Amino acid sequence: MNWYAVRVKSNFDQPVAQALRGKGYEELSPVYRTLRQWSDRRKVVHRPLFPGYVFCRLDVNNRLPVLTTPGVIGIVGYGNSPGPVSPEEIDGIRMILNARLPVSQWPYLPAGGKVQIIRGPLAGLEGVLVCSKSDYRLVVSMHLLQRSVAVEIDGGWIRPSHPSMGVDAVAPAAGGCVMAVIGKGIDASCKP
Repeated sequence: MNWYAVRVKSNFDQPVAQALRGKGYEELSPVYRTLRQWSDRRKVVHRPLFPGYVFCRLDVNNRLPVLTTPGVIGIVGYGNSPGPVSPEEIDGIRMILNARLPVSQWPYLPAGGKVQIIRGPLAGLEGVLVCSKSDYRLVVSMHLLQRSVAVEIDGGWIRPSHPSMGVDAVAPAAGGCVMAVIGKGIDASCKP
């Protein structure tokens, strides 16, 4: 069985996830913590990492129980056929959540400037390295949904993902950011 992205109605992420779990499906509805400001108070709340989507492992030939779940709009795919989500992408999201590092939503980034985490709680995970202020962030993209998540990492945890593919080194840049050096050029996805 493969993983699929199930499109759900607005604010139905958790109710759909609970219903699918109740029907015996393996589901993933990742959330992150964020600080919300109201006029009279501040509060830490849990928000969906991929709003409007719940990931579900299912037999695509027997998808009717999923589609009839209250709050489900459909299964994301190409044309009329559902498109599976890569198990590596699901494993990457789970690894990020289990590491309990600060996580946030991030604009979708296509492949390029990939690095691999070699130490720490995310060891083995691959993603795109970007800079945010003076922090190092690893961005992992869910290609089917064209959405990404970012997790703060230690700069000493990284190495180029595929040195044979042209990335020669990952070097610190001004302001604590990192640049991926590609041949004689610099990867534009990570500027100081």
